[in-house]
Amino acid sequence: MSLLKISGSPHVHGDQSVEKIMKGVCWALMPTILVAVYCFGFGAVRVLLIATVSAVFFEWFIQKFFLKKPSTIRDFSAILTGILLALNVPSSLPWYMIIIGSFVAIAIAKMVFGGLGNNIFNPALVGRVFLLVSFPVQMTLWPKPFDSARMWFFNGFKGLDQTIVDSITGPTPLGILQNNGASAIHRGEYADYILGFMGGSIGEISALAILVGGIFLLWRKIITWHIPVSFILTSFIFSGILWLVNPVRFADPVFHILTGGLMLGAVFMATDMVTSPMTRKGMLLFGFGCGMMTILIRSFGAYPEGVSFAILIMNAFVPLINKGFKPKRFGKEVQHG
Repeated sequence: MSLLKISGSPHVHGDQSVEKIMKGVCWALMPTILVAVYCFGFGAVRVLLIATVSAVFFEWFIQKFFLKKPSTIRDFSAILTGILLALNVPSSLPWYMIIIGSFVAIAIAKMVFGGLGNNIFNPALVGRVFLLVSFPVQMTLWPKPFDSARMWFFNGFKGLDQTIVDSITGPTPLGILQNNGASAIHRGEYADYILGFMGGSIGEISALAILVGGIFLLWRKIITWHIPVSFILTSFIFSGILWLVNPVRFADPVFHILTGGLMLGAVFMATDMVTSPMTRKGMLLFGFGCGMMTILIRSFGAYPEGVSFAILIMNAFVPLINKGFKPKRFGKEVQHG
């Protein structure tokens, strides 16, 4: 008698596939990528190419020589991991550090758990946090838009030496907030934060570009509104309460939404379907936790940014959230007696 093998859930047929979803997210990131290249020039292109190529290589190499499994690099998941990692680092990051980040993201955060669909934590964020902890100086040098683009243009593949890097870098808005308090914030610069004219990781500088990509994901039904809205709304409300209590120390909620990686994290990182809850109630709770922890870390922690840590911490709670908010089963239980 032959046994019928049933794959893991879900069992509802649809026209989506891993490749289509990953390609869709890559397309949604195009506005953010274009703004990054416009603002940071060759530096952004360099980071994107190195991160993406190395991520694809590590996945192919591990599957071929260690796991002895067919390669899955054509599903675009490794490409997406490389792009997201690149968008979460400065444009001046040395090439070998980018490769190390890709290795950690693919080998440790993804392939160790069995590959796509089995990883507990968001791979790109694991790579970013590893780089931040291991190379804090290089990961907190923030090139200024346009100044760094011009420098990269004139130096090309020669790269930037430390003297040039020091001359074109400056603090991020969140760094200014942490070091000088809310009084140092100029609300007249909020338009720059929306368009992308501020220091930071290459993918977090334009809230407008990220929003356009998020609308595309919602239109294609690749994500739902629950995590981004609950993440952003919780951050807005909690930071607003702190601001009302002490406006001298704490920044207003609009500042928190527009700066740092909050928009990028809420739209593209927290919504990763592998590492986020399955049900709508679970998604709302997940987004709430991400928003609360982000503002807590920003307001009371040692780091001016808290999005990456918040999402990874909530990733660890996803199995518990899924257990507490189980999806409805098909059919009904029949009571006998």
